Amino acid sequence: MENTYRTVYTGSEPNIQYLQEILDKAAIRSIIKNDFESGLRSGFGGGLPGMVELQVEASHFEEAKQIADATFPPREKPEKGK
Repeated sequence: MENTYRTVYTGSEPNIQYLQEILDKAAIRSIIKNDFESGLRSGFGGGLPGMVELQVEASHFEEAKQIADATFPPREKPEKGK
């Protein structure tokens, strides 16, 4: 049976590596997905420079999301006109 992975955080590579260490300590396995770097290596474009995804198995998504949000709180979008 193949594992399904979900993106728990998207950001810069240093932030991704830091969060990955925290998840490792919580016994949550994660993988880094860097479409831009992969595209460069294979000779075609893809993704945005500096934007990397950290993915975890779907069964650990909720716990990993809580850890990610506590580590890097989501930014609130400003109201229009302010």
